[in-house]
Amino acid sequence: MKEIFKILVVDDEREARESLEMLLHAEGYSVSIAASATEALEILEGEYHPLVITDIMMPGMDGIVFLEKIKQIYKEEIEVIMLTAYGSIETAVQTTKMGAFGYFIKGNNPVDLLLEIRKAKSIMELKAIRNQQESNNQTQFLLSSKSPKMQEVWTIVSEVAKSNASVLITGETGVGKEIVASQIHLQSDRANKLFIPINCKNYPDKLIESELFGHEKGAFTGAVNKRIGKIESGSGGTIFLDEIGEMEVSTQVALLRVLETKQIERIGSNQLIDVNFRLLSATNRDLYQAVKNGTFREDFLYRINTIEIRVPPLRERKEDLPEFVAFFLNKYQKETGKQITHIPEETRHFLLEHSYPGNIREMKNIIERLVILSQDGTLSLHGLKLAENRTKPGSELKSLPPYKEAKQAFEISYIEQMLELCNNNISKAAEKMGISRRQLFNKITEYNIETKR
Repeated sequence: MKEIFKILVVDDEREARESLEMLLHAEGYSVSIAASATEALEILEGEYHPLVITDIMMPGMDGIVFLEKIKQIYKEEIEVIMLTAYGSIETAVQTTKMGAFGYFIKGNNPVDLLLEIRKAKSIMELKAIRNQQESNNQTQFLLSSKSPKMQEVWTIVSEVAKSNASVLITGETGVGKEIVASQIHLQSDRANKLFIPINCKNYPDKLIESELFGHEKGAFTGAVNKRIGKIESGSGGTIFLDEIGEMEVSTQVALLRVLETKQIERIGSNQLIDVNFRLLSATNRDLYQAVKNGTFREDFLYRINTIEIRVPPLRERKEDLPEFVAFFLNKYQKETGKQITHIPEETRHFLLEHSYPGNIREMKNIIERLVILSQDGTLSLHGLKLAENRTKPGSELKSLPPYKEAKQAFEISYIEQMLELCNNNISKAAEKMGISRRQLFNKITEYNIETKR
């Protein structure tokens, strides 16, 4: 079964666009079309396509200038295959030097073009997997826990990874449930496919069904383009549903049907699409109580809970605190460029005795702030107003909001200010922020930040 892969076809000739669209649809690809480079740039601004196939000879902005703009804005995030009716070695060499993935002469055997597309698709998928693995490698220290409870978790992970069973990961906010899920994926036979995390809490009402299953153009108000859902695009890999306890009952019913039939229907379509994925879920809620309350379906709970893994909070694994502290100190020293040469006894005592109700997320937040506010290489509690908010070392930080809320509020405010500073130019704002345009666009979508164009 072919995986869904988005391709943008750009050609000023209608017949050429439609021919390519039919060819690529027949191969199972998701295709968007544009009649000009300017139109194509607008499409890319609104929706990510990992591959662009563009004609070279076009009125206005030609394909070579278009290629240059794509590489300037998106760099290695988008690959480009050049099309031309008049092949020349000079043009092929020029576009290749500029970063084009391939070069195809119109009229040649389309099988050659399909082979180039498959190569591009494979390379893009490998990049995604490599980036994901590099991200996961940053947390490998968690696997060397000294806590018997956490050692038991990793033992279970290594066993369940060998199966295709649905796993429910439970535990308090911030204990690292997504890390456990990613380790199950990385140790499974799906490790060379995508791991797609989705936070159910971020999608109100019916929006999560569009995120999971996708929708057809015009399926509902605001559905201006066809959307491929996460389950379809991640077929072959692992879908991780965080905060699954927040999922609406109607969505539970729809997902239960998908888990039983291994088929989905995009919203606005009655076509059944085969999917092959493993489901991992996580929650900090008591789902058995939610079943009694009528907010969670019992049949759905048992379907997602073939095996349950409970991740202990930090207060139950005090043995690991020194290693965590050392890791995050090293991490934020590198990120900030600051060097910590002295840790006062008061600070050391607090970091090792605090109860961390927000668990690993809270610890990360505290240490990051301590490093940022440090002076003369000293990691001091001064500036955090900890003393007036605790009766003794180890009590909760009562005046500080939860880490997730504080981070989200900061990101929204920061992005809004940066967009205003850059006159809502997403590319310019992303450059100033030091992130890719795609990362910024994803944040704007996640937080529903309004942009003016």
